[in-house]
Amino acid sequence: MPTSLITGGAGFIGSHLTERLLHRGDDVIVVDDLSTGRVNNLVNVQSHPRLEWIHRSVEDPKLVASLVDRADRVYHLAAAVGVALIAKQPIQTIERNIYPTKLILDRLGERAANGEFVPSFIASTSEVYGKNPKEVWCEEDDLVFGSTTKPRWSYGVSKAIDEFLALAFHKEHGVPVVIGRFFNVVGPRQTGAYGMVLPRFVESAIQQRPLVVHDDGCQIRCFAHVNDVVDAVIKLVETPTAAGRVYNIGSDQPVSILDLAKRTIERVNPAATIEFQSYSDAYDHSFEDIRRRVPDLTRIRTTIGFQPTHSLDDIIDSVAESMR
Repeated sequence: MPTSLITGGAGFIGSHLTERLLHRGDDVIVVDDLSTGRVNNLVNVQSHPRLEWIHRSVEDPKLVASLVDRADRVYHLAAAVGVALIAKQPIQTIERNIYPTKLILDRLGERAANGEFVPSFIASTSEVYGKNPKEVWCEEDDLVFGSTTKPRWSYGVSKAIDEFLALAFHKEHGVPVVIGRFFNVVGPRQTGAYGMVLPRFVESAIQQRPLVVHDDGCQIRCFAHVNDVVDAVIKLVETPTAAGRVYNIGSDQPVSILDLAKRTIERVNPAATIEFQSYSDAYDHSFEDIRRRVPDLTRIRTTIGFQPTHSLDDIIDSVAESMR
């Protein structure tokens, strides 16, 4: 079985990917600086004989080169995460999203020049679509960002640069890289500390606090269980024809944030209440949101037969069970 390198492997998605690859028999190298990841996320596998855990940053060129050289598969998930963190720390967002990706791709390109083509995954985000007004977004749609005076867009722009870099390395050097745009991935071990809405709702319901809905709650989102997403990531990397393309990864079943709050109350704590909060109070006056975010999953379904298996109620129940 291959040696798989996972950057950000102590994060929410990364830790689930780590468990899945260890379960199938991979040797797994996890590198994470714990800026948003947590050691506890790996508690189920921390003593696994095929896991190598490295507490360092992938902004170190020598470290990146040595780890990429050892890998048969590379999953680059390390990034700034969450709208709350992005709004507060735009410099860190930009630097953390672009520089490590360039280091990793440089080394993958060098290996490709020597005839070593390493299947790789670069994590991106639905944020790259920005304010595109379409009802449903497909991978070839235009990216429509807001003003540079709105720090929120720094995240989408920086991840778009990652995508341009990855596609350029595929075109110029033949690096077999896949880009995945995640749409609201949720599940056990996710924290609401950086603005993720579902864990915030579930935690509030469990703790008898009001569920705080931003603005009017009519924002539309789609929520996919992390296990479905991890399955898709692995299949994409293992499918040679997927390389050199961008894929939406998530669910395509829309729900408003207000309805999500109501569903959470129904399943977690019927006595809980809802409060509304303005964006300026939640973040700052410069914050700008995306009203609707729904992916077209035609490409990923055609390529690997992807179909989410968890309903929204399943997802809410799994998050609540994990938190309890």
